[in-house]
Amino acid sequence: MSVEHIAMLVVIAAAVTFALTPVVRAASLHFGLVDQPGGRKVHTGEISRLGGIAMFAGFCTALAVQYAGEIHFGWRGLVAIGGAQVGGVIAGLGIIFAVGLLDDIVTLEPGPKLIGQIVAALVVIGSGVRIDFIGHPFGSGLIALGLLGIPLTLVYIVGFANVINLIDGLDGLAAGVTAIAATTFLVLAMQSNQPVAAIFAAALIGACVGFLRYNFNPASIFMGDSGAMFLGFALASISLLGVMKSVAAIALAVPLLIIGVPIFDTASAIIRRIRHKRPIQEADRGHIHHRLLGRGFDQRQTVLIIYVWSAALAVGGYAVRFAPISIKLVAFVVLAGLSAFMASWLGLFEAAHHHVEIVEEASDEDGDEVPNVRASRLPNGDV
Repeated sequence: MSVEHIAMLVVIAAAVTFALTPVVRAASLHFGLVDQPGGRKVHTGEISRLGGIAMFAGFCTALAVQYAGEIHFGWRGLVAIGGAQVGGVIAGLGIIFAVGLLDDIVTLEPGPKLIGQIVAALVVIGSGVRIDFIGHPFGSGLIALGLLGIPLTLVYIVGFANVINLIDGLDGLAAGVTAIAATTFLVLAMQSNQPVAAIFAAALIGACVGFLRYNFNPASIFMGDSGAMFLGFALASISLLGVMKSVAAIALAVPLLIIGVPIFDTASAIIRRIRHKRPIQEADRGHIHHRLLGRGFDQRQTVLIIYVWSAALAVGGYAVRFAPISIKLVAFVVLAGLSAFMASWLGLFEAAHHHVEIVEEASDEDGDEVPNVRASRLPNGDV
C-alpha cells in the first residue's frame, strides 16, 4: 500500500472524529452523561464521558471508505486479503465498544464487563485471528502452540483492552499512547507487507489524533470505557493481524514492548497491591500518572513524559523486531534499565501516599468565584 493511501485513511478517520466529537459532547451534556469530579479523579467540573462514540465512528468511516474503494476501484486489502478475519475483528470491536458504552451509561459490575470482553475476544479468535506460534526472543525458530494458542490469545486481547483502560487517567494520555503504539504497528505492518493491519492501524491513528484536539489538557470530553476498551482491543487485533503474521516476528515481545508503559503500570499496580495485602481489583492513586503528579508535574508535563517513555519503548520494539541479536540485547537492557529507574524514582511498588496538587475554582461566602485555590487531594479523595 502506498503512503498516500495510508495518509488518506488517517485523515478521514481524524476528520470524522474531529467533526463528531463536539456533537457527542453536546448530547452527552444535555442528557447528563458526564464524569463527576472527586475521589481518584484529578479533573474539576462535569465532563462528557462519551467521546468513544466519535472515535469509533471515525475509525469505522475510514474502514468503510477502504471497503468502498475495494468494491469500486479494485483496491486490495480488507476483502481480498483479510476475508473472514477482518469480519471477526470488526465484530469483536463492535461488541467491545457496545460493552464500554453500556458501562459509560449505566455502570456495569466488573463481572458482566469481563464477560463482554471475553465474548468480543472469542469472536475474534473464532475468525482465525490468534497466536499460533511463539518466537525465540534472541534467536530463530518458532514453537507451535496448538490449542494452547486459544486461551493465550484470549488473555492477550482482554489484557490489552484493560491496560489501556487503566492508564486512561489524564487528559490525552490513552489516546496519545495508543497513537504512538498504532504508528509503530503501522510501520511494522507496511514493512512486513501486511496491508490489513496497516489499514486498521491508520484508521486507529486518525481516530486518536482527531480526538486529541478536544481531549488534550484541558479536556472538554473524555473517551470513557467505550473509547479506552475499544483502543486497547484494536491494538491487540492489529498486532495479531500484523506483527505476529510475519514468520520472523517475535510473537509476544514486540507488541508487548510497544505498549510497554500501560503494561508496566498495570503489572506494578498488581505487585503493589499484593505486597500491601490489598485486593488486586481495588483502585488506588499509585498509577504512573498519579505518581508523576505527586512529584509536582502538571497534567500536560505528566502526559508528555509518558509519551516520551512510550515512544522510547516503541523504538525498542521496532529494534527488537528487525535488529541483529547484539542490538536486541542492548535494547532490552536499556529499556529494562529505563523502566527500573522510573519504577524506583516513582515508588511504583510502594503504597500510594503521595498527595496530588490540583487547582480548583472555589466560591467565597457570597458566591463569588475564587480562582487558583490550591488543595491537596488525599488518596481517599478528601481535600
